[in-house]
Amino acid sequence: MDSLTLTLDADKNPLKHFNATDVLGLAQLAVQATTGVVGVVEGVHQSVRGTLGLPAGQAPGRAAGITGLVYQLVRGATQLAGAGTDAALSLLRSPDAAPVLSGADTIRREKFLAALNGVMGDHLVTSGSPFARIMEFRHGDQTLDECAPAVMAADPGKVVLLIHGLCMSDVHWRSAPAGGLGEALASKCGYTPVYLRYNSGLHVSRNGMELATRLEQLLAHWPEPIEQLCIVAHSMGGLLARSAVYYARQHGMRWPEVLKDLVFLGTPHHGAPLEQAGSWLDLFLGGIPYTRPFTALGRLRSAGITDLRYGHVLEEDWRGRDRFRQSPDLRCIVPLPTGVACHAVAATLTSQRGALSNHLIGDGLVPVRSALGQHREQQKSLSFAEPAQWVAYRTNHQRLLSSPEVAQKVVQWLT
Repeated sequence: MDSLTLTLDADKNPLKHFNATDVLGLAQLAVQATTGVVGVVEGVHQSVRGTLGLPAGQAPGRAAGITGLVYQLVRGATQLAGAGTDAALSLLRSPDAAPVLSGADTIRREKFLAALNGVMGDHLVTSGSPFARIMEFRHGDQTLDECAPAVMAADPGKVVLLIHGLCMSDVHWRSAPAGGLGEALASKCGYTPVYLRYNSGLHVSRNGMELATRLEQLLAHWPEPIEQLCIVAHSMGGLLARSAVYYARQHGMRWPEVLKDLVFLGTPHHGAPLEQAGSWLDLFLGGIPYTRPFTALGRLRSAGITDLRYGHVLEEDWRGRDRFRQSPDLRCIVPLPTGVACHAVAATLTSQRGALSNHLIGDGLVPVRSALGQHREQQKSLSFAEPAQWVAYRTNHQRLLSSPEVAQKVVQWLT
């Protein structure tokens, strides 16, 4: 029957954006999610039984008797499926599987992977997921190592590195009209735009250390001497940039010597209220027996996200601490790097600054004062010069990447 024939519009078929490894990666995530949900349901079940005075299982949060056996069977079947998925992934990672892996690297796929890495990128790394992002420099739509030598040889000694934020990717910069800020800096200021792609779900400090090393390698292998380096960073990318400069100077690297400008776009230097609210949600759920098992869901959020609670940039800010536990701001204070012209752009959804935009609403994610490095405790404030601060009104966090007014201001600063 003709009615049994399925015709898929290529533009509407989501599978065209994924290759064989992606599909198995999705299956792997589904297995892990199922295991997690079973644990949450069993935990709620046991909480209810506990309040009724009924016996619990041998392990905390585990059911007893026939009920416990059912949960064990579901968990065992799920783990068996997971083992099969992992085995298939191992086969697809072999050199012989290269043709199978050559799926289209579409913008939609890239944005999906960027969001996934931001939410649970640390878990993707520890579980060996094929979705785990590796750090790399991009030039246009290619990995920098893959760019033709002739193209690279034509690049000038002025380089601007653009760093994306949480759950984002380099394609978000380049998807803006007319090529976005990178192309504006290329045409009007003579910079060669290089884009960083990284796993935003990892700790900021871990990414900062790796970026410091990779920039040192970039300086050594660039086809001609880099005389002027500029970094433009959006959101979490600004914390990453500050972390990289700190670790580079700690290890005596050379690239900070050519770093002339740092531009921060909506960077939560002193944290973001949404992550602070997330930590309070953990505290609330954990205080009620029936909702306590649901704290496991809140603990799925990545290390990168929890770093945004107060704006962590160093390993000492989180090492040895429970990142999900409500705690005061104990981070090490890292001032703006000396000898570098630092500029800050904040945004607000409102038409003028006020208490809500300064401390809470801001651009929808980052308050104005946090983006400008201002803090009620003077020793924690970042000293941006008055001419190096600018507020974009009626602008949200995402639009900072594509706003013509923001681009015009950044070009003015870097000209």
